[in-house]
Amino acid sequence: MPPQDNSRNTIIFVVIAAIMLMAYSYFVMQPQAERRRAAQQAAAEQTSPNAALAAPSTSAPVFTTDRTVALARGGARVPIQTGTVTGSLSLRGARIDDLFLTKYQETIEKGSPAVELFRPEGMRHAYQAQFGWNGPNVPGGVPGPQTPWRLTEGATLTPATPVTLTWDNGAGLRFTRRIAIDNQYLFTITDTVANFSAQPIAIAPWGRIERQGVPDDLGRQQVLHEGGIGTFGSDGKYVTEQLKYQAWAKKPLQEHTSTGGWMGITDKYWLAALIPQQDERIQAAFRVTDAAHADVHSATMLGETHTIAPGRQITETQRLFAGAKRNEILSGYEKELNLPRFIYAIDWGFLFFLTRPIFMLIELFYGWFGNFGVAILGLTLTVRLVMFPLANKSYESMSKMRTLQPKMEELKKKHPDDPAAQQKELMALYQKEKINPLAGCLPLLLQIPVFYAVYKMLFVTIEMRHAPFVGWIRDLSAADPSTIWNLFGLIPWDPSSTPLIGSYLVGTFALSILAIFYGLTMWLQMAMSPPAPDPMQRKIFAFMPIVFTFIMATFPAGLLIYWAWSNILTIIQQYVIMHRLKAENPIDTFIEQMRSRLKKA
Repeated sequence: MPPQDNSRNTIIFVVIAAIMLMAYSYFVMQPQAERRRAAQQAAAEQTSPNAALAAPSTSAPVFTTDRTVALARGGARVPIQTGTVTGSLSLRGARIDDLFLTKYQETIEKGSPAVELFRPEGMRHAYQAQFGWNGPNVPGGVPGPQTPWRLTEGATLTPATPVTLTWDNGAGLRFTRRIAIDNQYLFTITDTVANFSAQPIAIAPWGRIERQGVPDDLGRQQVLHEGGIGTFGSDGKYVTEQLKYQAWAKKPLQEHTSTGGWMGITDKYWLAALIPQQDERIQAAFRVTDAAHADVHSATMLGETHTIAPGRQITETQRLFAGAKRNEILSGYEKELNLPRFIYAIDWGFLFFLTRPIFMLIELFYGWFGNFGVAILGLTLTVRLVMFPLANKSYESMSKMRTLQPKMEELKKKHPDDPAAQQKELMALYQKEKINPLAGCLPLLLQIPVFYAVYKMLFVTIEMRHAPFVGWIRDLSAADPSTIWNLFGLIPWDPSSTPLIGSYLVGTFALSILAIFYGLTMWLQMAMSPPAPDPMQRKIFAFMPIVFTFIMATFPAGLLIYWAWSNILTIIQQYVIMHRLKAENPIDTFIEQMRSRLKKA
């Protein structure tokens, strides 16, 4: 057989074998692995310490968009009214499932509705908090998600007027629940169980936060955590666990044992968290279950089992935080309740040692100036002053390198075909002139983590949300709304409404005033730096301001203000040094050109 036939047959064999292997993996191995995972999941649910709480309480397969209809389905309700929240709780299961944050609006437009946190069962993406007791062998049962509680004291839940609910199981147990709320976002649920029967009973308290599906407005999960969150541990050693929705779906059951701590579900700016007594041993579980295809995410805490003797009673206290993740509020609860790492409900990121101090600094400036935009300018100036000595040496080195450009070109002409000789003489030239070619990169490298920390701070802290600057910039946490496509608002037309390409005009190809200004400052800063020795590198660097203009156009306006102002301060510093060393620079060149034109005129 000819050699080419052997080669052809070998190739055919390899291709067929690869196809058979992929088919076997897809049609046999993958289904088997899925079945094993399902079996392991079921086994884990059955052996879980709080397996009885695995079934979600949400069961409505048909959703309504009418909130009034959904609230009516839940039966009688108790209004909730404070200076920060409004809504109601359902007497069916004593669910806290209707809550709005009145200090925050959905948009910056006048008359925008308050931010919704909890949503009642029967609506898409229902979101609620529940509390109950686990006692599978208790005669008459224990209260759960469907229990019809009776309002026995109070009419409206306010900071001054808590409400009391009662339920009798008909077999000698009386359950009393007192619900209180403070002036911010903390609910306190105090349950008392009285045993009037002739036998002892064993029950354990539980709390659950339950959410259907994944939010439609899920943020950039690459830089922001949204999903399950909790702090677990004991003996003063606590770790904050974050569970993004994608990871949650891949591992539907994750359990933790802790003494105290807290857990819940977090959004970008909002948090719902269960808080047990900090000296109580708890079993915590993050679950994903399916109630009528609702894809329910739940965070559940099961407390210690209590045995109640005949004629005795016990009292258990749990808390619920349901509100905005403001730094001072979380810090206050952390101190008041001795909560471990509650401030880390805000996603400070892995550079928290930079992000938090930067936030504290910008809050200090905000207290002075009363405008977060001006505070960003003050923060930028502070960062530049801290880096000034190092940057000064760097820019001096860069300016000297710029003055050496003619000599460097001579070296290339002297050894056109010998790169090694060019490099050797170039290093000798650097040594003679006492120039470190890497010195110009150091300040930039040091600014990268600071830049990221500022971006993270602006992106995740609610203090920046809807904070105005000047003129058309009404929200520093959002992208600059101006766009070149309607001449920055002069044309009464929304580019996003353009068929097929509308999303690109306000996304990938968005060009705002701030973005263009940032691009110009970046171009000028790069023009003042020594040109790259390689022609291809020079072309790449020439395109960088254009590319970054488009990239940064979708970033928060506050970040563009920070970076553009930082570029301006850098340009000023570079210019002073270059002018002093008589190094060629585009600003002096422009001034000379203008003088020449004026003389000719």
